Amino acid sequence: MAIHKLLVDDFVDESYALLAIHCDVEDYRLSYFLNQTLATKLVRTKEDLDFIMSKASFSVFEWNNPHLQTDWHLIKNQCLVEEAVPISQGLFADSNDKTWVVHCFLPEHQSVDYFLKINNGGGIINEKRILNTIQNISKVTTAYSIDVTKLKSKDHLIFN
Repeated sequence: MAIHKLLVDDFVDESYALLAIHCDVEDYRLSYFLNQTLATKLVRTKEDLDFIMSKASFSVFEWNNPHLQTDWHLIKNQCLVEEAVPISQGLFADSNDKTWVVHCFLPEHQSVDYFLKINNGGGIINEKRILNTIQNISKVTTAYSIDVTKLKSKDHLIFN
């Protein structure tokens, strides 16, 4: 009798484009600029993406285009989390000190501010045109495409 192993890669659908955006504005402002220049309708989701192990929560803006059968997601890459650090020496050895820790949505791309995931639903999207349009936004420093097949933490991109 043959044994069939199921791997995580069997469930990962790589029919999407992942764009990295370097921008120092707030997420709602970037969403507004993208809506103006790309004629999208990105809206903040009611719930953020939460990672229970790290207690990090990442803001997400999404837009579902039924005509082109595409799903767009704008995801903030960095999240500040306040964590307790135990003090191991001195007079206050039993107390905890609070410190701020930065958690990244995709740790291998720590310098990226936002990710734009475009699920094309099997169709074709003009990634080069979208990148050129994003780079023409005055508040955006740079934008580029990321090769999804080389990501180590691509399971973070499975949501919905």
